[in-house]
Amino acid sequence: MLKRLLAVIGILVVLGAAVAAGGYYYWQSRLEASLTLNEPTLYQVPAGAGFNQVVSQLEDQGIIADAWAFQLMARVYPERVPRLRVGEYQLTPGMSGLEMIALLGSNNVVTYPLTIPEGWTFRQIRQLLNVAPKLENRTADMSDGEIMALLEREETFPEGWFFPDTYRYHLGMSDVDILRQALNRMERILEEVWQERDDDLTISTPYEALIMASLIERETGAPEERREIAGVFKRRMEQGMRLQTDPTVIYGMGERYEGRITRADLREATPYNTYVIDGMPPTPIAMPGRASLEAAVNPLPGETLYFVSRGDGTHHFSRTLREHNNAVNRYIRNR
Repeated sequence: MLKRLLAVIGILVVLGAAVAAGGYYYWQSRLEASLTLNEPTLYQVPAGAGFNQVVSQLEDQGIIADAWAFQLMARVYPERVPRLRVGEYQLTPGMSGLEMIALLGSNNVVTYPLTIPEGWTFRQIRQLLNVAPKLENRTADMSDGEIMALLEREETFPEGWFFPDTYRYHLGMSDVDILRQALNRMERILEEVWQERDDDLTISTPYEALIMASLIERETGAPEERREIAGVFKRRMEQGMRLQTDPTVIYGMGERYEGRITRADLREATPYNTYVIDGMPPTPIAMPGRASLEAAVNPLPGETLYFVSRGDGTHHFSRTLREHNNAVNRYIRNR
């Protein structure tokens, strides 16, 4: 009788183990099952959402079939549950549930590009940030001064200080994050460029180099001309000549500029009109790129003192006023 009882107990233990093993493997199969997706799908982890809430939401959206399997995993093996990161994630067909959970705890969030073009003004950058999709806008109602204070650059005029480049952001970032990246990068690159400057410059500080670079940036889009334009500006300043560069007139006009400059505009006494003031304007007039920064501190030696646009994006350079006037007649008045 005892032998029979022990045999029955043994059978029950085996059956229980088999049932437990079967249940375990079924549970694992639910965790490793592929997502129920037919195409790539964007999923957003909400701010403040817990793990159980996220997997329930994924089940409600039809992305996974068994939220219970993941909730059980969180109770039995909490160390396997990553800390979820707020953001958007690209879920793809064929991805397993476990791979998805790992993704939601990674840095592989969906990002978006935002490009600040060379030569843009701070006003244009603000307009760009205001319409960037999925970027939190914190500065729309701030003044320029308030923005610079937020960036811990009180008393700094913003023009020129934001490096033009393509920056990437993700859901949860703000326009302040982009501005801080661009500001820090401009400060770093300006310092690097200043260390490689020529010895006989007419400018004496990194900020003056930033101003000069902005003039160069606005004068030409032709890379091969930047150092020559810098050389013209250097020689004009050395000889006590005014820079007489149209982009400074345009900047001083502000929103009044409508696509053309009149003779009256050239005579208007603004702090930026280099037809009226001596030397450079008080601040940059745009955001210069690295090439213009490098040109500003390494101007091309030569004898040219004038240049005029050919109308194709390049310029004709002249050594004398007579040669320059002939070039103006050829490229401007006849056109």
